[in-house]
Amino acid sequence: MHRAETAFRHLLAGLSGISILVVFGVVFAGSVSRYAFSAPLQWSEEVAKYAMIYGCMFGIAYAYLQDRQINFTLVTDLLSKQMRARLTVIVDVSTFVLGGILAYAGLIFAGKRGGIIASGLGIPMYWAQIAMTVGGACLVLAALFRLARLMNKNRPEYEA
Repeated sequence: MHRAETAFRHLLAGLSGISILVVFGVVFAGSVSRYAFSAPLQWSEEVAKYAMIYGCMFGIAYAYLQDRQINFTLVTDLLSKQMRARLTVIVDVSTFVLGGILAYAGLIFAGKRGGIIASGLGIPMYWAQIAMTVGGACLVLAALFRLARLMNKNRPEYEA
């Protein structure tokens, strides 16, 4: 399970990195085209926007999998270690459920409005809107890995 989690973590990191690389590359190319050649790239803004959306979805799951998401620990720091462990399980189960809801809602949203054509790219908006489903699925997998890590925590062959 540890290998699968590590591979998933690397996949999320790579996809997040590629997304931000696409954003910077497209914005740079659009700027050069606009200011150096007075010919803006019509599609650059949409590509950058969609790459940011996907990058956020991958980044959210990546941060959550590493337990580096935003935490408000003012209250949890006052809890006992046992209560914090229980709260962690509740958060992971909640993330699993909410990730599934997000994935399902994304499918419905893309199904209903995915036929709209993006003006700059000329492709169906489905490819941008399905990012909600991808992000929800990534959160579901991340929650499963975290729950598996919690269950295997006391096993000596498992490395945290």
